Amino acid sequence: MKVLIVGLGSIAMKHTVTLKKLDPEIEIFALRSKASSTSMVGVKNIYDFNHLPGNIDFAIISNPTRYHVQTAYELAKLNIPLFIEKPVSDSVHDAIKLCELIQEKKIITYIACNLRFHPGVKFLHNEIKLNHPVEYNSYCGSYLPNWRPGTDYRAIYSASEDLGGGVHLDLIHEIDLAYYFFSEPLNTWSYKSKKSDLEITSMDIAHYCLEFERLSAFITLNYYRKESKRVIECVWENKVWELDLIKNEIKSGNGEIVYSEKYNVYSTYLDQMTYFIDCIQKDIMPMNNIMDGIKTLKICLS
Repeated sequence: MKVLIVGLGSIAMKHTVTLKKLDPEIEIFALRSKASSTSMVGVKNIYDFNHLPGNIDFAIISNPTRYHVQTAYELAKLNIPLFIEKPVSDSVHDAIKLCELIQEKKIITYIACNLRFHPGVKFLHNEIKLNHPVEYNSYCGSYLPNWRPGTDYRAIYSASEDLGGGVHLDLIHEIDLAYYFFSEPLNTWSYKSKKSDLEITSMDIAHYCLEFERLSAFITLNYYRKESKRVIECVWENKVWELDLIKNEIKSGNGEIVYSEKYNVYSTYLDQMTYFIDCIQKDIMPMNNIMDGIKTLKICLS
């Protein structure tokens, strides 16, 4: 198997480890911006699309969000299946133009939202299919300077609005999960701002209210919470469940543990990549393809 990676940052490192685990004989190529770029063991650097080897099985796009569409467009012209890190873009207009080319060429695409493969999310998804809640609350807060130890948070793309950073785009997982559980909302209201003392130009707080036919959903995201919290609360007529995605545990309203399982976040990346490769081999369009990614992006940027 041959795979191209565009944007060899921290998330791409995870994908590289995963690919080598799935196929020890894999050939991985990284498109780099300059010859002085750091090399990675087992990854061959190239510096131009013209140097791309033939028979690439798929490409992983994990450069800054602002450049996703530009990169994907060049690769789509070469008929290469695309694994695009979330979000698909920071512009709905640009994403739609890309989608037109992808649909014309019938290219397999997947927008990487690994939390769809979180075991607690899968457990909750099965319950929601059986019993539809009337209220849904999602909260994700963490401290941006702690995201990448040893790296100045002010230098990463998340901190820069010009590079497509911002808590609403970085944590689009929470919006994607609402779409995954309930499909498209009838109406969306949102508030986004910069409120903390973090030295960034991007938004650090976002609130969403999504109206569905049978429930209301509320989502809060921030970059400044020093004690990380990531939870989903579902309210039914006769019960309440809260999923702690960090602990992988669901508790009822009275504190009873409904579900609990040992969990390693790496498993979500492994399951996600396994799923995508299987879709390519079977020539089927994955869930959360570019059309779904655009619907989620519309909610995000509303």
